[in-house]
Amino acid sequence: MAFHKIINDPVYGFITIDDPLIAEIIAHPYYQRLRRIHQMAMAHLVYPGAVHTRLHHSLGAYHLMRNALIELCSKGINITPEEQQAAKIAILLHDIGHGPFSHALEQVLTENLHHEEISILIIKELNSRFGGTLQMAMDIFMNNYPKKYLYQLISGQLDVDRMDYLNRDSFFTGVYEGVIGYDRILKMLTVHNGELMVEEKGIYSIEKFLVARRLMYWQVYLHKTVLSAEQMLQRIIKRAKHIGAACQQPLHHFINGPLQDITLDQFCSIDDTDVLMAIKNWRTHPDKVLALLCNGIIDRKLFKVQYFPHAVDEDLIDQKRKAVMQSLDLNAEEANWLVFTGVAVSSTYNFENEPIHILFKDGSVKDITEVDNALINENLRPEVKKHYFCYIRF
Repeated sequence: MAFHKIINDPVYGFITIDDPLIAEIIAHPYYQRLRRIHQMAMAHLVYPGAVHTRLHHSLGAYHLMRNALIELCSKGINITPEEQQAAKIAILLHDIGHGPFSHALEQVLTENLHHEEISILIIKELNSRFGGTLQMAMDIFMNNYPKKYLYQLISGQLDVDRMDYLNRDSFFTGVYEGVIGYDRILKMLTVHNGELMVEEKGIYSIEKFLVARRLMYWQVYLHKTVLSAEQMLQRIIKRAKHIGAACQQPLHHFINGPLQDITLDQFCSIDDTDVLMAIKNWRTHPDKVLALLCNGIIDRKLFKVQYFPHAVDEDLIDQKRKAVMQSLDLNAEEANWLVFTGVAVSSTYNFENEPIHILFKDGSVKDITEVDNALINENLRPEVKKHYFCYIRF
């Protein structure tokens, strides 16, 4: 009897697992750890429904990849069963290198190490444990496989990763501006000259996809209260490292280092639960800054955030810093942890890297920005930057 399992997903309905190797990968502890990592870090403090995990997202991306491959094969594009399996494994594992609270702590817990680099290390380890059966998936994931369009389905401006997170994050936050026509986009995918493209009929769906991404960034991902919570979370870990705060293992290795001594198994043993437990324990820490930050996260007493179109005035920063020092009996060094500025950046479309190409009926190819009456055009080239001023309430 052929292998067949289904997973009930709130976004897509039933997700089909029809490959025993993929089922084994899903069952592996490295993958199951993703159940304990929030997809959207601290966004649930603003959108209470945003408690979905990296496991939800990776299964959703797998589902979209499966549908995309079926669609491409139906159009006569030669993708072997081995390549289909490898592409599905690659997207299933594309986020396996995420640590606790995903992007929010990516450059804090594991400094100067991107989650994709860790994903490669984990995929290599899994490839070894599964007897070399993941080699093609690893080649596709690292863009070392000749059929570039398989990599573009995983990493590009129109990949199934982005399609799922926009659709899923929109669903769980209730922000319907992020809803995209993913099913129509998949139907419009094709391959031309070895590259992934979109048929002419899909232009408007692609434009809607890009606009939805822009709206989701400023309404959800860079919502000022979400930004406040994630900045506080980052400062908790940075402050803990700064003062050498004690906590339970294995998180203690990440706080007190050295990082180069941390093993892959140790990395794969930490998740949001470890960080949250440490934060709860640090609520009564003798270091006043660490305790203030931790209590703020647990009790949802979040910092005030103001966005500015220009750099924040130094006099305003200094005035607020002095007020914090006086009200909370802190010195200047301590106050700097609780009063700070930064820049939030978002772009609708990357004009240089991985452009979205439209294939017309006459065989011509244009970038999405070059089509007649294009909604996504040169006016959207610049990144949108907003300066923010963040400080503790008292």
